[in-house]
Amino acid sequence: MNESELQAWRERLTCNHPQVDDVFADCLAAALERLDADGVAAWLEGASLICLTGRGAEPVLVYLEETAEIAEHLGTAALDRIARATFNMARTPNARALVPFLQSLPEAARRLGSLDSLEHYIALVMDLLERTTVSIHGHHATLPSPALPDFLERAPHLLNQLSLEGLKNWVEYGIRNYANHPDRQRDYFSLQSADSRAVLQRERHGVLFADNERRLALYLRSLWNDHDHFVPYSTAFDELRKPMPYYDRLGIRVPDVYDDTEAVSGLDRYRALLAHIAAHRHWSEAIIADNYSPFQRVAIEVFEDSRVEHLAMRRYPGLRRIFQALHPVPVEDACDPQIESCIRHRLAMLSRAILDPDHGYRNEHIREFAERFHAALARGESSTAEMAELAIHFIARTRQPSDLQANVRFEDTEVEYRDDNRHLWKFIEEGDEEEAFEEQRKLEPDEEEHPGLPPRHYPEWDYQTRTYRPDWVSLYEALHPSGDPAVIDAVLRKHAALAKRLKRLLDLLKPQEVERIRYQEEGTELDLDVAIRSLIDYRSGHTPDPRINMRYRHAGRNLAVTLLLDLSASLNEVPQGCDQTILQLSQEAVTLLAWSIEQLGDPFAVGGFHSDTRHNVRYFHFKGFTEHWGDEVKARLAAMDAGYSTRMGAAMRHAGHYLKNQKADKKLLLLLTDGEPSDIDVHDERLLIEDARKAVLELDGDGIFTWCISLDTKADDYIGDIFGQQYTVIDHVERLPEKLPLLFAALTS
Repeated sequence: MNESELQAWRERLTCNHPQVDDVFADCLAAALERLDADGVAAWLEGASLICLTGRGAEPVLVYLEETAEIAEHLGTAALDRIARATFNMARTPNARALVPFLQSLPEAARRLGSLDSLEHYIALVMDLLERTTVSIHGHHATLPSPALPDFLERAPHLLNQLSLEGLKNWVEYGIRNYANHPDRQRDYFSLQSADSRAVLQRERHGVLFADNERRLALYLRSLWNDHDHFVPYSTAFDELRKPMPYYDRLGIRVPDVYDDTEAVSGLDRYRALLAHIAAHRHWSEAIIADNYSPFQRVAIEVFEDSRVEHLAMRRYPGLRRIFQALHPVPVEDACDPQIESCIRHRLAMLSRAILDPDHGYRNEHIREFAERFHAALARGESSTAEMAELAIHFIARTRQPSDLQANVRFEDTEVEYRDDNRHLWKFIEEGDEEEAFEEQRKLEPDEEEHPGLPPRHYPEWDYQTRTYRPDWVSLYEALHPSGDPAVIDAVLRKHAALAKRLKRLLDLLKPQEVERIRYQEEGTELDLDVAIRSLIDYRSGHTPDPRINMRYRHAGRNLAVTLLLDLSASLNEVPQGCDQTILQLSQEAVTLLAWSIEQLGDPFAVGGFHSDTRHNVRYFHFKGFTEHWGDEVKARLAAMDAGYSTRMGAAMRHAGHYLKNQKADKKLLLLLTDGEPSDIDVHDERLLIEDARKAVLELDGDGIFTWCISLDTKADDYIGDIFGQQYTVIDHVERLPEKLPLLFAALTS
C-alpha cells in the first residue's frame, strides 16, 4: 500500500490521538486481509464513534486491534453493534470497563460462534451494567457498577465453562441476590465467593458445541462428504418460543449445548441432528408450497423427515438406535379430540410407527400408512413429491373437525433432532414486496387459510423482564378484498363542501419554491452554458459532456406518509348521538385524507390491522406507496370491515418496515384507533401498552415520526404512556372526517 492510499484510509478515521497514528498502518493491513472495502469502512466508522466518547486512546486501540477478526467470522454487522454498545457504555460512569469489555469480545465471538449469540452476550453485559448501579436515597447515583469490570475480566473463562444460557443464569443469580451489596457483588462476579463457584458448578452441564465443533465438522465431512459453516444459537433468550435447528445459505444452525439423556449422550444428539440435516441435503428437493394447506405441509414434512432418516439408516444402520432413543413415544389414547386438536399427536404416532417396527399402535390409519411408506421405500429411494402425495392422502383420510381447535396437543410430539424444514418449501412471489401475494391455495374442506404472503415474525417487548420475546408475533399480510369504488365516490360527493375548503388549504401547503437541477442527460430545457462548452469540446476534438439539459423540481416538501387503521371489532359500534358506526366514519375520514394527500403529491400508503392472538395478526394493504389514488384503491377502501382485537405494536413495526425504506427526508406514521392495545391471549393489560410504547421508540430510532389519533374518550388513561405528547384525542367522533385531514395538514405544514 502506498502512502497516498494509507493517508486516504487514515482520513476516514476521525480520531486525532497520536497513539492511533503509531499503529494505524499495521491495524489497517490486518483489516484489509480480512475484510473487503465496505467492511474496512464500517470498521473505521466504528472506531470513529468510539473516539467520540472522549475516553482516551486505549479503547480505540483495542477496537482497532481486535474487531476486524470478529467481523471476518460474524459479519460486519457485528462492528456497528460493538461500537454502539461501547459508545453507550462510555456515556455511563463505567469508563474503566470499556477496555475489559472490548478485550472480552474476541473470545466471546469465538466461543459463541454467531452474531445473534454475540448480541445476546452484549445485551447481557449492558443489563448487568444497568442493574448493578448503586442507588442512594431512591435515585441512581453516578457511581460505576462495582461488578462489571470483574465480570468482564473473567468472561472468557466463564464462556469456556458455561453455555450462554448457563452464563445468563449465573449472572441473573448474582444480580438478584447481591444488587444492593457492592462488596459481596464484587466477590460473586470475580468468582471469589463460595456461592459464586457453587452456582457456576450447578450451571456447568451438557456438551458444549464450541468444545466439539471440530469433531462434528469432521463427522459431517467424513461420513456424509458434506461441510458447511456452523452457526450456534442459545435457547436462553427464547424461553417462550423455542428455536429449532435449520440450515440455509448462511450455514447450519445448531444449539450451543446439548445435555446427556438417559440413553443418548449430548455428543450423539449432535450427531443425530447433523445426520438428519445431511440426509435432507442429499435426498430432499424443495417443492412449491402455495398449493398445500398448513395441515398438508406439516404432514409432508413428517413423511419427508421419515424418508431421509430411513435412507440414512440404510447407509449407517447404527443411527437407528440413536433416532429411536430420541424420538418421542406418544401414547395412543392420550389426546382427547373433544377438548383439543390431535393433528400433531396423530402425526407423531405415524412418525414413531414408521421408525419403530414394534410400535404397537392399533389405529388402522397409522398402521396402513406406515405400511404404504415402507412399500414406497422398498421400490427405491422414493422422492419428496411421492411423500407429498402420501401425506395428502393421510390428511384426507384422518381429518377430524377437532383438528381446527386452537388448543393443540404438543406433549410427546416434538422430535428434537429434526430441523424446521424451511428448506423444503419455496413460495411464488411476484412484484414489489408490499404487493406480492400468493395465489389461492387448495384448502381442505371447512378449513380457513390466511391470504397473502407467508407470515412475518416480529418480537414483542416484555416489560416485566425488560427483554424482547423473539419472533413472538406472526403477522400475515394481504391486499384487502375489493368492493364497489362508487361507494368512495359517493363519500367525496357527500363531503364536497369540506373538500372545497380543504383544497384551498392544500394549495397553501404545496411547495412553491422551484429548484433547478443542472447537468442532466434528459430534461425539460437546454442548459445553454453547458451546451456551449460541450460544443466547443466537440469542435476541438475532445469528448463533449452529454449532460446538456436541466430540469426543475419543487423544493421544500419531501415527505412519505403511512396511515395505519385499527380495524378491531369495536369499530362496528355506533357512538352516542350518531347514525353511523365508527367504521363508517373512519372510512369517510380516510377517504378525505387519502384524497388530500394525493392532491399534495406526497407518497403515501394506507394499511389496516386486527389480531386474533399473537399467532394471527392480520395486516391489510389498502394502498401501496407505488399505487395512485384510483378505482382499485377506492374499491379496497369501500370493502373496509372490522373484527377481532388490537395488537398494536406488531402492526406499527410492520408499517414501519415499509415506511423506513422510503426515500424521503421526513417519514410520518399516522395511527387511527378507537381503543387501547389488547388481545384475547393477553391478560396483563399493561403488556401490550408497553410493547406499543417500545414500538414507538423503535420507529423513532428509525427516523419515523409517529402520531396517534384516538377516538377513545378514556384514552387519557394510557395514550400518553405509549405516544408521549404525540397524539390527538377526538371526543366528537362524528367530526372525524373533518378533523383528520386538518390534523394532517397541521402536522405537515
